[in-house]
Amino acid sequence: MVKTGSSTYRGCSRQWRKVRHAETVDAEVVGFTGPAARPRHLAVRLPDGRTALSQALKAPLAAEMAQVLAGAPRPRRAATAGGEPYSAVVTGTVVEVLSGTTRHAVVTVTRVR
Repeated sequence: MVKTGSSTYRGCSRQWRKVRHAETVDAEVVGFTGPAARPRHLAVRLPDGRTALSQALKAPLAAEMAQVLAGAPRPRRAATAGGEPYSAVVTGTVVEVLSGTTRHAVVTVTRVR
């Protein structure tokens, strides 16, 4: 928890903000969920070798990935180690992700490299 440097200390929680440290890593896109023309989530291979589904893609990222997926070969069915199904493709695309920013294992795509 932090407060602005110019404010005085008061016990009121309205001045305090929760800040989470986040590090970005590069991950290879290995698949997607939803239609290729509007992917909902990306399946990414993280640096530690795990495959994970990202959080829902925002519209600009989904549109950018739709262009990449349009040129990809036909997808095949696959699943993460946790059993989450996705359409596997080989794109050679790398995305920047925030990984492990909360106590839950979530992956958030920030941009396409």
